Amino acid sequence: MQDQAQSREDFEARLRAIGARRYHDRHPFHERLHGGHCTPDEVRAWVINRWMYQSRIPMKDAAFMSRVEDADLRRHWRKRIEDHDGGITEGGGIRRWLALARAVGLDPDYVASGAGIMPATRFAVDAYVRFVRDMPLLDAVAASLTELFAPKIHAQRIEGLLAHYDFADDSSLSYFRKRLTEAPEDVKFGLDYVLTHADTKEKQDAAAAALVFKTDVLWAQLDALWHGYVEGNIPPGAWRPGEGMAT
Repeated sequence: MQDQAQSREDFEARLRAIGARRYHDRHPFHERLHGGHCTPDEVRAWVINRWMYQSRIPMKDAAFMSRVEDADLRRHWRKRIEDHDGGITEGGGIRRWLALARAVGLDPDYVASGAGIMPATRFAVDAYVRFVRDMPLLDAVAASLTELFAPKIHAQRIEGLLAHYDFADDSSLSYFRKRLTEAPEDVKFGLDYVLTHADTKEKQDAAAAALVFKTDVLWAQLDALWHGYVEGNIPPGAWRPGEGMAT
């Protein structure tokens, strides 16, 4: 019957199929990056623009938690903020990303300032934050399920960067190594939440659409990088090679 909800197993397969078709590991920029074909400035542009996304992850999770009345859900979700913000003096994905910025020759303070972010990157990331802040909780959780596919791309990235770039070592790649264990822990809870709460066809369709939206957010960022730095169409206000370098 067309209006009947899918079984839990079939719906999970539907979500995983979205990632197989649409996750940004398929984008040509990642093929270029992991294959060692990016110039140093293309790598720097990627680090700078990806910072916008990294820095907003704990902000979108805080916005999500501000709407959650279920204390158990908040307890599970707050780990995500801790993973990225870290403690007062140490740790956290944000600081590990800034270590990567320094390794590729950038001034971490420049990167953290957000100066030089491409307009398309800013629009895409802000759209994701607004989505998580404003949409139903189920949709917001479903959008996070790109983490289902993240360990594969992190493993590819570690292997490719170590093979092809002088800056790559255990310190500079610590963000990706840490996510190999963090992302599966996060997604285990998120996936179970979505599969349990998407108990009607309408909710399943909305959750699937939320995951598609998130893959679009990630893909759009790489489209902008390709147009700006591979094809050489850097937009006004975006980082230009030579700016923000470490001294």
